[in-house]
Amino acid sequence: MTEHLVLRVVSKLLIPPILLFALYVQMHGDYGPGGGFQAGVIFAAGLILYGLVFGTEAVRSVAPPRLLAVLACLGVLLYAGVGVASMIGGGAFLEYGALSGDATHGNHVGIIIIEIGVGVAVAAVMTIIFCALAEWR
Repeated sequence: MTEHLVLRVVSKLLIPPILLFALYVQMHGDYGPGGGFQAGVIFAAGLILYGLVFGTEAVRSVAPPRLLAVLACLGVLLYAGVGVASMIGGGAFLEYGALSGDATHGNHVGIIIIEIGVGVAVAAVMTIIFCALAEWR
């Protein structure tokens, strides 16, 4: 893609707003449409666009495979950790109200942590899948 100057410049302009929009979808997922899965896919789409235009080595320099694997595991651990924490608090698995003395506050905090875990895991796994398929001949 080195000969496509316009594509490279336009993608450099578009990738930061794509990543910022993913963070917006992540943080406003409990108030409107969106959430962790959608935000993770949008974030991964920004990284995949970067990889398509600048090469997979560029993606690996920004997000090394080892970091992506750690982030995927961390996202799953956040999700499961909220469930275990709610069980320790006396509730059922993923019963957010048991996370705090106030059920409304516990629900809000639990949902946000769950959505962050899902977003991180989805973004990392989608990027891992792209890099694996890009290497496959």
